[in-house]
Amino acid sequence: MNTDMQNYVASTGKMNWTPLQEEGVDTTGIFVKILRFDEQQQRPPSILLKFEPGAKYPYHNHPGGEEIFVTKGSCLVNNTLLNAGDYLYTPPGFKHFVKTDSGCEMIFIVPEEVEIIEK
Repeated sequence: MNTDMQNYVASTGKMNWTPLQEEGVDTTGIFVKILRFDEQQQRPPSILLKFEPGAKYPYHNHPGGEEIFVTKGSCLVNNTLLNAGDYLYTPPGFKHFVKTDSGCEMIFIVPEEVEIIEK
Protein backbone atom coordinates (compact mmCIF):
# COMPACT_ATOMS: atom_id res chain seq x y z
CA MET A 1 0.00 0.00 0.00
CA ASN A 2 1.20 3.50 -0.82
CA THR A 3 1.67 5.40 2.45
CA ASP A 4 1.92 8.89 0.94
CA MET A 5 -1.18 10.67 2.30
CA GLN A 6 -1.29 12.95 -0.77
CA ASN A 7 -2.36 9.95 -2.86
CA TYR A 8 -5.61 9.80 -0.89
CA VAL A 9 -6.61 13.48 -0.89
CA ALA A 10 -9.35 14.71 -3.21
CA SER A 11 -8.79 18.45 -3.70
CA THR A 12 -12.36 19.27 -4.72
CA GLY A 13 -11.66 22.97 -5.06
CA LYS A 14 -9.30 22.17 -7.93
CA MET A 15 -11.73 19.77 -9.66
CA ASN A 16 -14.19 20.70 -12.36
CA TRP A 17 -17.83 19.68 -12.12
CA THR A 18 -18.54 17.15 -14.88
CA PRO A 19 -22.01 16.20 -16.10
CA LEU A 20 -23.32 13.00 -14.54
CA GLN A 21 -23.83 10.51 -17.35
CA GLU A 22 -25.78 7.29 -16.97
CA GLU A 23 -26.99 5.35 -19.97
CA GLY A 24 -30.76 5.58 -20.41
CA VAL A 25 -31.22 8.01 -17.48
CA ASP A 26 -32.03 11.73 -17.81
CA THR A 27 -29.41 13.39 -15.62
CA THR A 28 -29.85 16.90 -17.02
CA GLY A 29 -28.62 19.48 -14.51
CA ILE A 30 -26.69 16.98 -12.33
CA PHE A 31 -22.91 17.26 -12.02
CA VAL A 32 -20.30 15.18 -10.20
CA LYS A 33 -16.86 15.34 -8.61
CA ILE A 34 -15.36 11.95 -7.79
CA LEU A 35 -13.94 11.73 -4.27
CA ARG A 36 -12.80 8.10 -4.47
CA PHE A 37 -12.69 5.54 -7.26
CA ASP A 38 -12.84 1.86 -6.27
CA GLU A 39 -10.62 -0.11 -8.66
CA GLN A 40 -12.15 -3.45 -7.65
CA GLN A 41 -15.73 -2.32 -8.34
CA GLN A 42 -14.70 -0.04 -11.23
CA ARG A 43 -16.95 2.74 -9.90
CA PRO A 44 -16.80 5.69 -7.50
CA PRO A 45 -18.59 4.92 -4.22
CA SER A 46 -17.84 8.40 -2.80
CA ILE A 47 -18.85 11.48 -4.80
CA LEU A 48 -19.97 15.08 -4.62
CA LEU A 49 -23.15 15.81 -6.55
CA LYS A 50 -24.48 19.18 -7.63
CA PHE A 51 -28.10 19.51 -8.70
CA GLU A 52 -29.02 22.67 -10.58
CA PRO A 53 -32.44 24.19 -9.80
CA GLY A 54 -35.16 21.88 -11.17
CA ALA A 55 -32.89 18.83 -11.55
CA LYS A 56 -34.14 15.41 -10.54
CA TYR A 57 -32.91 11.82 -10.34
CA PRO A 58 -35.49 9.09 -11.02
CA TYR A 59 -37.00 6.57 -8.61
CA HIS A 60 -34.30 3.99 -7.82
CA ASN A 61 -33.23 1.25 -5.42
CA HIS A 62 -30.12 1.17 -3.24
CA PRO A 63 -29.09 -2.50 -2.87
CA GLY A 64 -26.17 -1.50 -0.61
CA GLY A 65 -27.77 1.49 1.10
CA GLU A 66 -26.63 5.09 0.81
CA GLU A 67 -25.45 8.06 2.87
CA ILE A 68 -26.22 11.67 1.90
CA PHE A 69 -24.91 14.85 3.52
CA VAL A 70 -26.29 18.08 2.08
CA THR A 71 -23.61 20.79 2.00
CA LYS A 72 -25.52 23.54 0.14
CA GLY A 73 -29.14 24.25 -0.74
CA SER A 74 -32.01 21.79 -0.29
CA CYS A 75 -33.63 18.81 -1.97
CA LEU A 76 -36.54 16.43 -1.62
CA VAL A 77 -35.83 12.74 -1.14
CA ASN A 78 -39.25 11.25 -1.75
CA ASN A 79 -41.31 13.71 0.32
CA THR A 80 -38.67 14.53 2.93
CA LEU A 81 -37.00 17.93 2.67
CA LEU A 82 -33.25 17.93 3.33
CA ASN A 83 -31.44 21.23 3.92
CA ALA A 84 -27.75 22.15 4.17
CA GLY A 85 -26.32 20.34 7.19
CA ASP A 86 -28.80 17.43 7.02
CA TYR A 87 -27.60 13.83 6.87
CA LEU A 88 -29.68 10.92 5.57
CA TYR A 89 -28.86 7.22 5.83
CA THR A 90 -30.93 4.99 3.56
CA PRO A 91 -30.69 1.28 4.42
CA PRO A 92 -30.07 -1.45 1.82
CA GLY A 93 -33.10 -2.00 -0.38
CA PHE A 94 -34.46 1.51 0.18
CA LYS A 95 -36.12 3.13 -2.84
CA HIS A 96 -36.54 6.85 -3.54
CA PHE A 97 -36.23 9.73 -5.99
CA VAL A 98 -34.35 13.01 -5.54
CA LYS A 99 -35.33 16.44 -6.83
CA THR A 100 -34.63 20.07 -6.06
CA ASP A 101 -36.38 23.31 -6.90
CA SER A 102 -33.60 25.63 -5.71
CA GLY A 103 -30.46 23.55 -6.34
CA CYS A 104 -28.13 21.77 -3.93
CA GLU A 105 -24.78 20.10 -3.40
CA MET A 106 -24.37 16.80 -1.55
CA ILE A 107 -21.80 14.26 -0.48
CA PHE A 108 -22.94 10.76 -1.48
CA ILE A 109 -21.55 7.46 -0.21
CA VAL A 110 -23.05 4.66 -2.32
CA PRO A 111 -21.42 1.25 -1.66
CA GLU A 112 -23.20 -0.49 -4.57
CA GLU A 113 -24.53 0.72 -7.91
CA VAL A 114 -28.15 1.90 -7.83
CA GLU A 115 -30.93 0.18 -9.78
CA ILE A 116 -33.20 2.53 -11.75
CA ILE A 117 -36.86 1.60 -11.30
CA GLU A 118 -38.59 4.42 -13.21
CA LYS A 119 -36.95 6.46 -15.95
